[in-house]
Amino acid sequence: MLVAIVGATGTGKSSLSLDLAVALGERGTAAEIINADAMQLYRGMDIGTAKLPADQRRGIPHHMLDVLDVGDEASVADYQAETTRVIADVLARGAVPILVGGSGLYVSSVLYDFRFPGTDPEVRERLEAELAERGPGMLHQRLKELDPDAATAIGASNGRRLVRALEVIEITGEPFGSGLPDESSFTRPTTIIGLQAPRAELVERLDERVRQMWRDGLLDEVGRIGAGAMGVTASRAIGYAQALGQLAGELTEVEAVEQTAALTRKYARRQVGWFRRYPAAAWLEYNDQNRVAAALDSIAV
Repeated sequence: MLVAIVGATGTGKSSLSLDLAVALGERGTAAEIINADAMQLYRGMDIGTAKLPADQRRGIPHHMLDVLDVGDEASVADYQAETTRVIADVLARGAVPILVGGSGLYVSSVLYDFRFPGTDPEVRERLEAELAERGPGMLHQRLKELDPDAATAIGASNGRRLVRALEVIEITGEPFGSGLPDESSFTRPTTIIGLQAPRAELVERLDERVRQMWRDGLLDEVGRIGAGAMGVTASRAIGYAQALGQLAGELTEVEAVEQTAALTRKYARRQVGWFRRYPAAAWLEYNDQNRVAAALDSIAV
């Protein structure tokens, strides 16, 4: 049995995963936690990703954290392969794997049958150059004409995924949507627990989280990493891109914080839309005092 805890950023997924792992342990069933947040894969990117420090993990084994250098490019295909192996290892130990995170495509690649189309370096390079020159808006418009469903799912600002969608369409001659996971059946027995929050409360939580990132020293963290060390994926991460802009003198702190907060709210809306598609998810309120008991009731172990 695989357990997945999903939902928008700021809904308390990490906290619930720890509480649930402890509760399972008290019932005699060990549990281990597997990260499904794309940016938490990167070593050194801690404050801006809300990565749980090692001393706050309550002794619960954690996997898929700090597995990439900041100069590496994250790959859903690589994540799928490695996480599938980790899940098999956890199950072989007789423990319950708890997949936790808000990166929808990464979560779906593990839960569902998702096979990745190939890539073409020349097509990719041309589309990446167009993205850099003209921005994501034009790519989104083109994708909307070729595959409206994929354009809606990806959104107008996710340049990397827009490039990938257009690349797949050009290579295969088929809509990108055909390459997305079939979410009608799981690849293994799975329980999905979704955390939700009223929109106004979530916005307040997210805005405060962004302000706290700057108070906790995000600028110092980015300075230690160094702009030149960060690859495309890491340097475009929400919060990190704005911190880099502030350090370069392109943004004031007020502008960097406001831009990060706005992008975080937009990202949370996309997350809600993505996870709401999961037909089998059991949704709990983020502040429900009985959410651990409710989560336990959903799990057959």
